[in-house]
Amino acid sequence: MAQLGDLVRAKALLRRAARTFGPREALARARCVVAEAEVALVSRDLAWPAKALDAARATLEAHGDRVNAAHARYLEVRRLLLIGRIDEADRMLAGLDPAPFPAASKTVHELLVAGIATRRLRTTAARAALDRAERSARHARIPALTAEVESAFLVLNTPAARLIASGQERLLRLGEVEALLASNAFVVDACRHVVHDSGRMVSLARRPVLFALVRALGEAWPDDVPRDMLVGRVFGSKLADESHRARLRVEAVRLRRALRALADVAATKRGFALTPRRAREVVVLARPVEGDHAAVLAFLADGESWSSSALALALGTSQRTVQRALDSLAAADKVQSFGRGRARRWMTPPLPGFTTTLLLPAPLPIG
Repeated sequence: MAQLGDLVRAKALLRRAARTFGPREALARARCVVAEAEVALVSRDLAWPAKALDAARATLEAHGDRVNAAHARYLEVRRLLLIGRIDEADRMLAGLDPAPFPAASKTVHELLVAGIATRRLRTTAARAALDRAERSARHARIPALTAEVESAFLVLNTPAARLIASGQERLLRLGEVEALLASNAFVVDACRHVVHDSGRMVSLARRPVLFALVRALGEAWPDDVPRDMLVGRVFGSKLADESHRARLRVEAVRLRRALRALADVAATKRGFALTPRRAREVVVLARPVEGDHAAVLAFLADGESWSSSALALALGTSQRTVQRALDSLAAADKVQSFGRGRARRWMTPPLPGFTTTLLLPAPLPIG
């Protein structure tokens, strides 16, 4: 039923089966719990009880069913990866040795290794893991696994960000983003709202005004930016009066203090300019597609159906905030929903030709 797409019916049947098995059939009940967790993951029900899955895994291990016990562990790693808890996922995955498992399990293991490496922008390690996953998928002869490996390869080979430098733009793949962050360039990272310079980083994620200011200066570098233009970019005001200019001076001082180890924010006759202390180049790294509620779109772009509660859990925000974003996106015909009440799900086709790795909530590597 799950493979036919009737996930609700599949979950109901698995629960009925688990209730039917008696206390002496703990192994069968544990397998039902694992299967239900897999259906929940596919349906993006991220609030399913992790403790029940962990108990089922322990039962499977106690009865010698190591393959299904490992599968339970892989499901938990996938859930952690979805909600951006990369370090936890990595630690859990490190405790599994895929060598004795069948080819299908080895494929899943390598896909998870690749997923973690990709989110950390370690593209060489990700590509090596995907090569191993491809070989295991061929041995497993499961079309769905082969398709999943092919999709993962696409993430490495499609544009992931835009590079803005000296008024010019070009698309970058993940490997090029990794190389850029490892270079000596002064990078204003609009994907994570941080500033990089030679392995050092200053986060402005909680200071949106300062980040808007440094991004405007970074896009114009090496030129300065007029004060009236900065007022419009930073404060969203069409007309700049003296109060706006005074506020701009205050924010420029704050930005200068925040970036004092990396760059100077100097006043010019007509505005302000950014001057890096060590780097010879200033670039801006932006999302391939920008707009309101990009983080919500990033999750929906996987083609799966999400509930608003699952999106709120993954984004670390309130369900009401997510619902407002979904209503706005639906009004713009960017997402669609089906079902009602708690069964309501949201989805959208993947963004054509782009990978959303840099939109997802995980910290980029430093150094």
